[in-house]
Amino acid sequence: MLAASLSSGPAGASALRPLVTLDAPVVRLEDLFDDLGAAGQRVLGPAPPPGSRIVVEAAQLRAIARQFGVDWRAGSSSDRVIIDRPGRLLPREPMLIAMRAALTGVGAGEDLEIDLGAFQSPMVPPGAAVDIAVEQMDWDAGSGRFTAQLALTGEGMALQRLRVSGGAQEMLLLPVATRRLNAGSVVQGDDIRMARVRAAIANTGVARAPAEAVGQTLRRQLAPGQPLLLGDLGRTAAIQKGARVTLRLRAAGLNLSATGQALEAGAVGEHIRILNTTSRAIVEGEIIGPDEVRVLPGTQPLVPPGGRIAQAAARGAAAANWSTP
Repeated sequence: MLAASLSSGPAGASALRPLVTLDAPVVRLEDLFDDLGAAGQRVLGPAPPPGSRIVVEAAQLRAIARQFGVDWRAGSSSDRVIIDRPGRLLPREPMLIAMRAALTGVGAGEDLEIDLGAFQSPMVPPGAAVDIAVEQMDWDAGSGRFTAQLALTGEGMALQRLRVSGGAQEMLLLPVATRRLNAGSVVQGDDIRMARVRAAIANTGVARAPAEAVGQTLRRQLAPGQPLLLGDLGRTAAIQKGARVTLRLRAAGLNLSATGQALEAGAVGEHIRILNTTSRAIVEGEIIGPDEVRVLPGTQPLVPPGGRIAQAAARGAAAANWSTP
């Protein structure tokens, strides 16, 4: 306890403590009057809550002095004692940790973002280690709303019970765009980062890992921080429509090639139609690399060649005028 100043009375009488800073949960007789010896330890009542004060006016001081035999007489009707108790706001994070654990216990998920709205943290003693227990938790999974009752205990403080309400959103760790990405751009490693995203806006059709997005082509513009929908990602084209391509045919020891023109775009592993620019036959083949298409043995032209069919076509080639590389 710290007395800011003393109000002296007659010689031999106890002095008044006009302003007291209190660090205990109770008010004792010595907090009001000085020089009481062991009698000063007598408890008068609970201290004001942390962060608040009480004022003991002259009339009450006279009554207390009479009741406990304190030799003190008021100098005037303005005599009084101000008992001030400092406090600090309890940080929200310890309360959020306790509520997350309680919400997980009632099925709300493990990674939660909790919104307490306008809730005001309580005041606690400056040096107190506060224990927080959730005595009751009511959770509505449909709306994401909850109400809870917290019990706060700690050395030098009385038990506090708080009623708290708010919302809790389940979170997922997902790849999101680091910047605005335009439609048609190919997603690179530095275009995305992992971030916590509300599960409510991340349906089952979103990319869950960077590998699902890197190297893919965007079908629409993506805003910074936005998850990547799998439906908005497409395999990056290895061949563009109208591009000059090389047709490959490998069969029975033969390794033949021909020049063609892509009639449609496609990614590696996809099948597209190719015009053999020499025979004018249209064949279908599998894209095996940039501007390279493999024609399977026995493939028949989708459109027959305009000229004579070369010897390779008779062996099951897709079109005439193949050459050995």
